[in-house]
Amino acid sequence: MTMDKLSAFEYAPAPESRSVVDIAPSYGLFIDGEFTDAADGRVFKTVSPSTEEVLSEVARAGAEDIDRAVGAARRAFATWSALPGSERAKYLFRIARIIQERSREFAVLETLDNGKPIRETRDADLPLVAAHFFYYAGWADKLGHAGYGPDPRPLGVAGQVIPWNFPLLMLAWKIAPALATGNTVVLKPAETTPLSALFFADVCRRAGLPKGVVNIVPGYGDAGAALVAHPDVNKVAFTGSTAVGKAIAREVAGTDKKLTLELGGKGANIVFDDAPLDQAVEGIVGGIFFNQGQVCCAGSRLLVQESVHDELLDALKRRLSTLRLGDPLDKNTDIGAINSAEQLARITALAETGEAEGAERWTAPCALPSAGYWFAPTLFTHVTQAHTIAREEIFGPVLSVLTFRTPDEAVAKANNSQYGLSAGIWTEKGSRILAVAGKLRAGVVWANTFNKFDPASPFGGYKESGFGREGGRHGLEAYLDV
Repeated sequence: MTMDKLSAFEYAPAPESRSVVDIAPSYGLFIDGEFTDAADGRVFKTVSPSTEEVLSEVARAGAEDIDRAVGAARRAFATWSALPGSERAKYLFRIARIIQERSREFAVLETLDNGKPIRETRDADLPLVAAHFFYYAGWADKLGHAGYGPDPRPLGVAGQVIPWNFPLLMLAWKIAPALATGNTVVLKPAETTPLSALFFADVCRRAGLPKGVVNIVPGYGDAGAALVAHPDVNKVAFTGSTAVGKAIAREVAGTDKKLTLELGGKGANIVFDDAPLDQAVEGIVGGIFFNQGQVCCAGSRLLVQESVHDELLDALKRRLSTLRLGDPLDKNTDIGAINSAEQLARITALAETGEAEGAERWTAPCALPSAGYWFAPTLFTHVTQAHTIAREEIFGPVLSVLTFRTPDEAVAKANNSQYGLSAGIWTEKGSRILAVAGKLRAGVVWANTFNKFDPASPFGGYKESGFGREGGRHGLEAYLDV
């Protein structure tokens, strides 16, 4: 059989069944162990980004609801914080096991509400969610050995605001260490992706978690602002845009609230001339096109040593031409839908700016579905550090390619950013990895890989990427009075 005939074979559809998840027509706020309407009766709709169909109607929290939730968390704090760590651990272990048991249901739900491929929710998000709860369950009775004193105490009520790109995983990053250390939680999920957090509320009930320990209050920015400003919140944790992070920092300044911010990024992925190029191509693709590039630590700036630039770009374009864009519930899909019309408009505008400023655009050949929010994998060459697309976070499947000649030039270009969240290094020399990594001003540096996460490893940034660390032993500190 000729190669022409071989290439004519198509992937057969391999859809995951929607029947594994039962989405109710409406959901309330989860406060003090019960689902309840918003005080003013307001609701909003959450839609599937791949089809634009309405999935459910959700109660929209306002300031009065936030006050109720914080009050419930405050009342629960005295009992919860007084429990021995080994008892709190039992609840966290139960939550982790229930998430594992319902992982297929959660994966389908997250794909429907967020738009990311089922392969990612099933194989990346859900295993990491369970792993974080298992990991911090193990810490709950060992806090005296974490390096923060013999008997570190919890802070109180934690107000947590999470983004839409990893809804359930960001929830786990926030809630697991907070509960392990004896705090209670009021969490506001993003308005475009509230469903997995509301399903998690049911997990808390099934695990027997005492009422008020975890409260889920979906809403818009006004609800998040009310939570951050509430006088009875002791700790604020936020993951999201740098602009909102700055506003939160201003709000919290002058109070005794403890604050951690995990904000934007413009990660540099550095490929040296001795790198294994085929492996590097896979790392580049995973670094920027995972979750449609809607990742704060995405490798959105590719720095390639000049001598291998042409060879690498040819291989990269060939690889991008094989990516499959389409139904996120299809197990063959590589590129899912953009989360919202608003985000798609931002990506489109920044890509058009890149063209207008003289960068050369290349887009992978693929048909876009007629409904939903879609953007084909795109890369720009002839990019300089002055280009907007090399400086601003696009938060989409758009890669900017720059070149360098020496390691020092690579470091200088990588660090020439207002952000400092992540970076990648591709080379066969361990000595070069260590030398370059030590000079990069990034919170996470991957070597010959990218976007690898582990609950035992801390994550966070420098500069306008925020401050504080989540994950690992370091992630306990933000929730302890130390």
